[in-house]
Amino acid sequence: MPQSNGQTSAPLVGLFTLAIFYTLYVVREFLLPVILALVLCFLLRPVVRLLRKAYIPHSVGALLVVVAMVATTLVGIGSLYKPATEWMGKAPQILRTFERKMVPVRKSLEDVKETAKELEKITTSEKRGVSKVQVQVQGTSLAEMVLSGTRTTMAAAAVMLILLYFLLAYGDIFIGKIVNLFSRPDTKQEILLVALKLEYQVSRYLFTVTVINAFLGVAIGVAMYLIGMPNPILWGVAAALANYIPYLGAIVGAAIVGVVAFLSFDSLPHALLAPLSYMTLTVIEGQFITPTILGLRFSLNPVVFYVWLIFWGWMWGVVGAILAVPLLTIFKIFCDHVPFLSPVGAFLEK
Repeated sequence: MPQSNGQTSAPLVGLFTLAIFYTLYVVREFLLPVILALVLCFLLRPVVRLLRKAYIPHSVGALLVVVAMVATTLVGIGSLYKPATEWMGKAPQILRTFERKMVPVRKSLEDVKETAKELEKITTSEKRGVSKVQVQVQGTSLAEMVLSGTRTTMAAAAVMLILLYFLLAYGDIFIGKIVNLFSRPDTKQEILLVALKLEYQVSRYLFTVTVINAFLGVAIGVAMYLIGMPNPILWGVAAALANYIPYLGAIVGAAIVGVVAFLSFDSLPHALLAPLSYMTLTVIEGQFITPTILGLRFSLNPVVFYVWLIFWGWMWGVVGAILAVPLLTIFKIFCDHVPFLSPVGAFLEK
């Protein structure tokens, strides 16, 4: 008896979905610069249009915005380079301090170590007489890996910046050409309306989140300074960047700050002030400030949101986790403005 259309289409839909995921994973080196450029375009497009009101052409305004973004990034990296290298230079001293403070824990683990030695003796005696074969594995040196990673990152950054410029300078022309592909006037108007709403709301969301993260970074930097943490500017900038990854960013940031505070302060209550202050500020931001400013229209289903975050983190690493929230927001807004996708948009809501 032949299968029905629904029974036949279900496996095909599953295979098609798996093929899409596999393609996204394989071509991630190509897609990441493109998606980063699109997200930054949504964020920076209002600035270009503001410059256009000051009678600065789109092409010149886009160039100014890209140059300003690159200059700001380089200044930020330069300001963080010194404290970061200082921490790397203090690595041996930090390890000795950590070892000294972990003496009580190490004493409790001595029995486990002795047991491991006994097991090693038993294993060695059982393997006596067995010839040992040495296998030499030739791998890529650390220097080669670093240089290769740097070249790849620089190439991706160059592609992203060039694409970002063209999107900022000629994005309106590109949207107009897409609209012109359709013949019906009502269809053209609907597509243009959806595109403009999508751009406006995503730009508003990304810009608002960026401003909130910047203020959060300043607050955490000031808190770390008052507590006496070394390099408070470094922790403020790291907190602002980590907050683009909701939940996980705050947890990881608080954990790192807690370890540094544990190594920096002799008093345990003093050391606990740093992670507690970090978590308090991020909880206030995440539970009160951001929902109040953005409103309920951007509230997302926490289960879907968390699964989405884990998926993109697994798919594209740290960059994927950072892009997960903007991608989900864009998808949610798109579903809200496309009639046949409105049930999906409703499912994504809290």
